[in-house]
Amino acid sequence: MSLSQLKQKFKGQISTNEALLEKYSTDASVFKIAPKVIAIPKDTKDVEELVKFVAQQKQTSPELSITVRGGGTDMTGGSINESIIVDTVNLNKVESLNQQSLTAQPGLFFRDIETKLIAQNTILPCYPSSKSWCTLGGMASNNAGGEKTLRYGQSINFVEELEVILADGNTYTIKPLTQTELTAKLAQTDFEGQLYQQVFRLVKDNYKLLQQAKPTTSKNASGYYLWDVWDGTTFDLTKLFVGSQGTLGIITKIKWRLVPLKRNRQLTVFYLETLKNLGEIVAELRKLDPESVEVFDNQTFKIALRYLPEIGLRTKQSTWSLIWKFKKEILQWLIGRLPQIILLTEFTGTTPEEVEQQAQKAQQIIKEQFNISSLLPNNTTEANRFWSIRRESYNLLRHHTARKLSAAFIEDIVVHPDQLPKFIPQIKAIIDRYPAFTYTIAGHAGDANFHIIPLVDLSNPKHRKELISLSDEVFNLVKKYQGSMTAEHNDGLVRGPFLEQMFGSQVLSLFKQVKTIFDPQNIFNPHKKSDASIEYYRDHVRSH
Repeated sequence: MSLSQLKQKFKGQISTNEALLEKYSTDASVFKIAPKVIAIPKDTKDVEELVKFVAQQKQTSPELSITVRGGGTDMTGGSINESIIVDTVNLNKVESLNQQSLTAQPGLFFRDIETKLIAQNTILPCYPSSKSWCTLGGMASNNAGGEKTLRYGQSINFVEELEVILADGNTYTIKPLTQTELTAKLAQTDFEGQLYQQVFRLVKDNYKLLQQAKPTTSKNASGYYLWDVWDGTTFDLTKLFVGSQGTLGIITKIKWRLVPLKRNRQLTVFYLETLKNLGEIVAELRKLDPESVEVFDNQTFKIALRYLPEIGLRTKQSTWSLIWKFKKEILQWLIGRLPQIILLTEFTGTTPEEVEQQAQKAQQIIKEQFNISSLLPNNTTEANRFWSIRRESYNLLRHHTARKLSAAFIEDIVVHPDQLPKFIPQIKAIIDRYPAFTYTIAGHAGDANFHIIPLVDLSNPKHRKELISLSDEVFNLVKKYQGSMTAEHNDGLVRGPFLEQMFGSQVLSLFKQVKTIFDPQNIFNPHKKSDASIEYYRDHVRSH
């Protein structure tokens, strides 16, 4: 690869610095892959030039590829690659913001726009728990969800329009098309027209198969959303790009739909001594229409209590203030009486009285039916002490588990809420057959979406192999319950090899065709999603 040739047209930074390459060789996943080049484009024109350069060099340098990286929080290996990593740090401009929508570049950190959204009484509710350090591009690319998905849905429900750079190095606008607009696209004879022709033919010819393959859980981030591209009236390629993890092209601008912010809210904290009745409790709570039903276990709580100073730093609260607020829980921890599960249920509404009434009703129902104790925090500050633990849980695990790595590989499974009473004991039984894997549980209980994070010593070759065998068992169980192996974290390297297990060979073949239609030279983020393999997975699991 001739970097000098690329640098002639690239205004941003091109680096092969060893320390920088090491930094970009990992994300929040179990993988480590060293790139060859780090590219930090100054603007979208730089990205176009980079794509054109790689496309021209592919025949002589077939190993060349491009992977886009935002905040580096991807838990599937989706933001690492052995060729060129593109850091979107400079692509962070807000083009427009009003009550209805936000249009911005993909490198904008969610934290940098959230305060502006709140100031105008709006919200982009599909943010993940990593909202303090994720980017908008990552949210779209992974089809992010989060604590408010129960009411509002995932990123795919909020992306209205995209600008993307495709395999020919040019920028295109992608948005929902009417039949008349689609007819015009299909009449084009250029690269864009051919792309529309092939995708339209694929989804039309396989419509019945795709509708049968569509996951029925409330959330899904697996595969390509081919089943939602064409409904007989509207043709919408944004449904393919959202959740595609940069495998079809590079997103350079996103228009998001916003919703009004409900400022009146009341959190109810339930203390469960066992997982036994979790499914029934969630079912009762859902009848009251909460905005969020979240969960974390006592192992997560213990780690959080141990590192309160770090939580305080991240949430801008003093350590002594947090210690005082958690004095009851700290005492319970010291005497070994922490509840096994902490369930957070938040109600929102038009008045403080309305939400308080709903929260008290929830308390009464759960107390009468299950004899579960609970707490109603008095104010937002009081509530945020629990939210900070839920949102920071995985980050704390990543940085404070000694020799064991918080291994994200079965961490995003989702089933139907009414299946929880049967599903939870079976999933625990499978993981318990792997005694080397201790684990924590957090997640979105209202959606039956659980982030089960095993803590694994990856310096042990036996344990590295067991990642795959445990995944196979867990995903088979999820398939049995007609769930999804990933609700919001996506496929990447870690679940891509199991797409056939989830969707079958025919649908996997359609996914592969989509990848080929958009990216015939395999320029964009190889080895992810439908391009993933067990061999590549096994060869790139980090050993420490």
